[in-house]
Amino acid sequence: MTIDEKLRILPALPGCYLHKDGSGRIIYIGKAKSLRNRVRSYFQSSRVFDPKTRELVARIRDFDYIVTDTEVEALILESNLVKVHQPRYNVHLKDDKSYPHIKITNEPYPKAVLVRRIVNDGGRYFGPFLPASLAYQTLELINKYFMLRTCQIPIDGKLERPCLEYHIKRCLGPCVKGLCSAEEYDEAVTDVLELLAGRAAELVASLSGRMDRASTDLRFEQAAKYRDQIRTIERLAEQQKMMVMTESDIDIFGYYREGSHLALILFTMREGRVVGKREFYFEEILEPFDPGEFLGEALPQYYASSDYAPGEVHVPTDFEDLPLLEQVLGSRRGRRVHIKTPKRGNARGLVELVSKNARLKFDQRFRVRRFDGGKLVAELQDALELREPPRRIECFDISHIQGAETVASMVVCVDGEMQPSEYRKFKIRTVKGIDDFASMRETVYRRYSRVLSDGEALPSLVMIDGGKGQLSAAIRALRALELEALPVVALAKRLETLYVKGHEDEPVNLPAHSPILHLVQRIRDEAHRFAVTYHRKRREIRDRQSELDAIPGIGPKRKETLLRNFGSVERLAKASVVEMKPFIGLQPAELVVEYFRQKLEAGGDPDLPPPEPIDLDY
Repeated sequence: MTIDEKLRILPALPGCYLHKDGSGRIIYIGKAKSLRNRVRSYFQSSRVFDPKTRELVARIRDFDYIVTDTEVEALILESNLVKVHQPRYNVHLKDDKSYPHIKITNEPYPKAVLVRRIVNDGGRYFGPFLPASLAYQTLELINKYFMLRTCQIPIDGKLERPCLEYHIKRCLGPCVKGLCSAEEYDEAVTDVLELLAGRAAELVASLSGRMDRASTDLRFEQAAKYRDQIRTIERLAEQQKMMVMTESDIDIFGYYREGSHLALILFTMREGRVVGKREFYFEEILEPFDPGEFLGEALPQYYASSDYAPGEVHVPTDFEDLPLLEQVLGSRRGRRVHIKTPKRGNARGLVELVSKNARLKFDQRFRVRRFDGGKLVAELQDALELREPPRRIECFDISHIQGAETVASMVVCVDGEMQPSEYRKFKIRTVKGIDDFASMRETVYRRYSRVLSDGEALPSLVMIDGGKGQLSAAIRALRALELEALPVVALAKRLETLYVKGHEDEPVNLPAHSPILHLVQRIRDEAHRFAVTYHRKRREIRDRQSELDAIPGIGPKRKETLLRNFGSVERLAKASVVEMKPFIGLQPAELVVEYFRQKLEAGGDPDLPPPEPIDLDY
């Protein structure tokens, strides 16, 4: 069917239309109150288009459409289709990373766990936590002060004794009958839910009452526990508090654009406090730029990926589909949601503040900036969700050819700067043949057993050149040394994906232009260079030594003596019997001289360049 035939039968109903190019690829998706009127408008020769639309129309070779019952349904469908197909001429809302949430599981004796995906499994999800390291801190506080279990075993109270977590007061011990009643555990879970829901004041009041009662009953240890919980809650609330404006839940958007690049920032206010932000970046914004059209595409995509709806949304400018989006969010929240464009007062000032942040993030992302190792280390901490900045990073790599002369390297990066004086080389001793995983396990074990025996400081982060297999090998080595708390990350070569210990199934994919990715790549490449260099030297040593292996009467000790005193096979080939005699005796010296004389007569060339100095391995 031709385009003209399709245009004639278009229904005058709401829905979505999909424009395609000559190869059948979808290049634009739009929604319409009347598909007939909207789609036909693209093919009216009398209509004057802006440059962006003119370029789109020139590429249209076919179209398709989907009918919906209402324009609101068309708006939702459009957002979902754009996220799936990512057409060339639509705005694509892409977040740099997925932020962690804390989940309270739906099971007897629930536990608190860190997740990146929200699924409909009956669990209670809280977040996102921004920066991501705050999620780790919060989970640490929950485990330390509220003592929810962290194990994976079913809880039936039939175990004979509790694990170490109970003895170090990090778990209430519901697995053993008599240590913790179901009511006591439920009380701890309720407290955690109150904390994560942001109801800190109510929780503090409840804990204060329990503390007073425990003190009155002379249960001083229990009273001290409640006191520590109160202090923890107050400290956590202070960390999350940035500013107070109103009791409403508000999402505030701001943007900054130059040319085809744009930074969009979202501040999330919950119960009157700005508790976090999200960043979105665009690199192919087409001219002419229409702020209303941009927001009209970006916001529906953002809210299509979440089941939550705030009470208000503040934006820097109005857009055409604002009333429709209000209906979508209102039906999701269960009451009216207002999307506003503040013109004055505190609300306008907050929108301008978000836009100011967008400009700063734009400069950070798109402009050439001076290398700042300390800042990149802090950003790496956030990207990998580490508990502390990885100021000292030690990176390992393995090098060999078909399992021969397998060696390993370790390079050190401190505050973003490489430290060559602290590099180490390892000659693999226990592994035969090709086994990168075993080689990595041996290397990591030898390195940190030496660190522990010498009393040296441990690194902030262990980095592995490889994927999940190498990561697992390193983790096993550290576990054998009781260093499980040491953070470990692996950088896989093919897709430049980061696998973080504890989150191997949720790898971190940084943008190709990210300075953080460039930092870890630089460290990884230096480890690879250092390993390959050492491997080549080992091969040279092997090749030189094999020459002497061919001489009858020259055993390992004499071979080592000759190489130590003459430095290379090339120098030995030119030495006389008189020069060698003091080291190995007259008869062996004559054998060596005769061997190289015959080789030279047969066409060999001992006049090779002098070898590089031989480095001792670690």
